[in-house]
Amino acid sequence: MQLITTTGSATAANAVIRLNPLDDVLIARQPLIAGLELAAEGIRVLEPVPSGHKVAARRIAAGQPVRRYGQIIGFASQPIEAGQHVHVHNVAMGDFARDYAFGVDAKGSPAATTETFMGIVRADGRVATRNYIGILTSVNCSATVARAIADYFRRDIHPEALLEYPNVDGVVALTHGVGCAVDPGGEALAMLRRTLGGYAVHPNFASVLMIGLGCETNQIPDLLAAQGLQSSNSLRTFTIQGTGGTSKTIASGIAQVKSLLAEANRVERQPVSASHLIIGLQCGGSDGYSGITANPALGNAVDRLVAAGGTAILSETPEVYGAEHLLTRRAVSRQVGEKLIARIHWWEAYCKRMDAELNNNPSAGNKAGGLTTILEKSLGAVAKAGSTDLVDVYEYAETVRAHGLVFMDTPGYDPISATGQVAGGANLIAFTTGRGSAYGCAPSPSIKLATNNRLWETQEEDMDVNCGGIADGSMTIEERGEHIFRMMLRIASGDKSKSEQHGYGQNEFVPWQIGAIT
Repeated sequence: MQLITTTGSATAANAVIRLNPLDDVLIARQPLIAGLELAAEGIRVLEPVPSGHKVAARRIAAGQPVRRYGQIIGFASQPIEAGQHVHVHNVAMGDFARDYAFGVDAKGSPAATTETFMGIVRADGRVATRNYIGILTSVNCSATVARAIADYFRRDIHPEALLEYPNVDGVVALTHGVGCAVDPGGEALAMLRRTLGGYAVHPNFASVLMIGLGCETNQIPDLLAAQGLQSSNSLRTFTIQGTGGTSKTIASGIAQVKSLLAEANRVERQPVSASHLIIGLQCGGSDGYSGITANPALGNAVDRLVAAGGTAILSETPEVYGAEHLLTRRAVSRQVGEKLIARIHWWEAYCKRMDAELNNNPSAGNKAGGLTTILEKSLGAVAKAGSTDLVDVYEYAETVRAHGLVFMDTPGYDPISATGQVAGGANLIAFTTGRGSAYGCAPSPSIKLATNNRLWETQEEDMDVNCGGIADGSMTIEERGEHIFRMMLRIASGDKSKSEQHGYGQNEFVPWQIGAIT
């Protein structure tokens, strides 16, 4: 995507951005005051318009579509005059036909490039970006025990515990709130098991303890069998009831982790192909700039990653709703495109069944940042995916085996979405935000990309990359894309992201809870 034109009067140069010649709206680069003349567009601003929000470029009759990016983002709920603020008060959702045009824009593999990072090669050849010992729970009942074991090894509380093991990134407990009172043969338990199984074998874990209570529905032997796994020295399983209670289980867990540390520490990073990188793509706290700065810049980095043989996972199905036709056009086959549309239809039925609507986003923060409908948000969200072909579609927490751009069906809620991506194999997360984000992701590091300069200036301690300069012309999408890609390689090689420095990651493990709790 390119910024088509910028326009403004002599007294307000570059006051707005036009993204496409077909657009009915312009994007405010700065707060616009009533009476401001936008000479290049031949309009006068009629009322205040906040930065990142939309101003009408022409009169739009009630019921007519409103276009941004050259695509429909909603319909005028009342007449809108040129120069008026365009937002939730005068734009509404509506149904319209979308041409899926399966594969018409597929263009084959990009020219291959050779890129490397310093990875950790496991004995079976898989490559890690981090080296943790993980503690997983089959059920919420064992969460306190798991936390207590991990807390014993916290460097901020007991720095001596890992002093002799500098190559171990930490011991993390990833707990959750389910695992019982569900249908033993139902979708909810199957999804939880798929998630836990994916984490249990994630390359970023040198070894894993899986702890249960003992009487839960999600029995550990059944979980392992369902995922084709077996207990081993590096995947140890036990229960509180089988061990003899809380204190004995905590003591056993601590002793077992101690016995694993020496082996976990015997790793060395070495140059490996960037084809081993699997990047989960996320956006949270989006704003009106997300789709024109950070998301297309991340998309540019994704194109570079795919050219190097790596994989990017686009997700958040409710947040691509309305823009799915842009992805089906890039599908490598009709079958792949139809797999995506099947997930869209599932969500439509799911929301109807749950008495919800897919336009539950934008959130309050999204709207304050200038996003009006999910259609507008989705068009910007898809920009994260770059321009390469869509090669496969996966269900939540399925193992990702393809190389290139893939899609994983997840909710839009970032912790749930990223949890599914990591379960599928993501060893790095890239997260764009225009409002600020408090998010990290163990065992896979998360890179935060700010969409605007204000966020970078006020919350730099949480942001890894500033993309705001794309909106004011001080940087380009291509320059930021290259910068982001190089940062991906550095952080995959061991550099700490901002969220890692703050200790984020354990609390953000949130498996998708679906179905009835009985």
